[in-house]
Amino acid sequence: MASPPTEPAGAAGLESMEGLALDTIISKAGARPAAALACASTHLRAAVDDDALWRRFCAQDLGLDAPLDPDGHPLPSFKDAYKVWLESFGMYPLPLVKRVKLFWSSLKSWLSENFPESLGTLRKGASEAQIKSAEDDLGIKLPMPTKLLYRFCNGQLPFSTNYLENVRMAPLGIIGGYVFYDHSVNVHLSSLEQMVEETNEFYADLNEPGLSNGLNLVLVASSWYNAKSFLLNCSNGELYVGTANLPAGEMMPCVPKSLIKPTNSDMPQDGLLLWLEEHLRRLQNGMIKIRPLRTSRYICLYPEAPPMCTSATTNGVKVRASAVFAPEHHQGMGHALYSYSIRLSVPEACMLGGVYYPSCQLHSRHWIIRCGDRVVSDLHGEGVIGKYPLLLPGQEEFVYESCTPLSGSTGSVEGSFTFVPGRVSRPEGKPFEVMVAPFPLETPEYIF
Repeated sequence: MASPPTEPAGAAGLESMEGLALDTIISKAGARPAAALACASTHLRAAVDDDALWRRFCAQDLGLDAPLDPDGHPLPSFKDAYKVWLESFGMYPLPLVKRVKLFWSSLKSWLSENFPESLGTLRKGASEAQIKSAEDDLGIKLPMPTKLLYRFCNGQLPFSTNYLENVRMAPLGIIGGYVFYDHSVNVHLSSLEQMVEETNEFYADLNEPGLSNGLNLVLVASSWYNAKSFLLNCSNGELYVGTANLPAGEMMPCVPKSLIKPTNSDMPQDGLLLWLEEHLRRLQNGMIKIRPLRTSRYICLYPEAPPMCTSATTNGVKVRASAVFAPEHHQGMGHALYSYSIRLSVPEACMLGGVYYPSCQLHSRHWIIRCGDRVVSDLHGEGVIGKYPLLLPGQEEFVYESCTPLSGSTGSVEGSFTFVPGRVSRPEGKPFEVMVAPFPLETPEYIF
């Protein structure tokens, strides 16, 4: 004779409980114990079937505030939603599932409000089978957080053979970039297909014989314009950015190593997830913003807020300045390149000696560039990038970008602009100096 099924521990004591007390205990027990209790008796099954209970489980474990499946389709109940999500993502730690889901939903929300043209380039999440196929093609196992990132979104739409379409797509990278002179960078998150293709090309192009032996690197992001590539080490989860010597294998870490934990920890995380989360924080807090680019727009990586962006106002002329490190030009110790962005405006009025002027025009510049405490360059010149911007009160900022090499890891730029009240060709008063507050040149902990 078969023995009766064993009751879950504590089920007998719960039989006599009702209402809020029973609901509280089941809620604190969690979803899996709750499912087990439902098998113990009709009384407990009725308590566990309460959808308000599963609403809490969905919010607590998955960050769901509506009964939706992983593709956003509505389901009859929160209990059904929890079941579907567990079937789809049960092989991953649920705290990590919730974290990655929150990242993608927050990024998509920001893009929807600020950069919808880029939102349209994000692809539907990949299946476990697609990820397994990519791993087989690479001969490399992807870290758990990276696989989960791709389960929710399979990167951005890949570039095609259509040149005009690529030109339209190029500024829409979710990582963004910078432009100075004829150098343009805009980084897209690679799809699995692009990851496989570009990783294989990377190994084929390595100039150092034998360097590829033992490397578990995959290309996870790159720029369609001037080359810039980000590579994830699938053995230890570290993320790197390629330098000018990438064909010889030279890379730089772009996420603090101390933050990366082993994949067998309670909350596994790798460099790619940390990098993307930091990027999202910078978008959300206004450190980086959307700026125009020719006939399009892009995520501009020049910092827009202190301490990386400095601001000074002289006689009503406001100067904001910041710089980005350009790792794709880095050529070993002592050969760093920084690009800087200068924004000039007259927010209210140009006032000099108590006299109001309807306009003022830049005539010349003076730059002092330091490496550490040592002055390495003291430059005087007319105009900026061959222009003499005329500033009017209330107009948008005049923005220009340039670059400077630095023979060290840290430095700064400061200086001044000489402005003429009125116009250079028809001055209405004496020239005056407009200060540029010192802004830093340094290799950041996070490189984008």
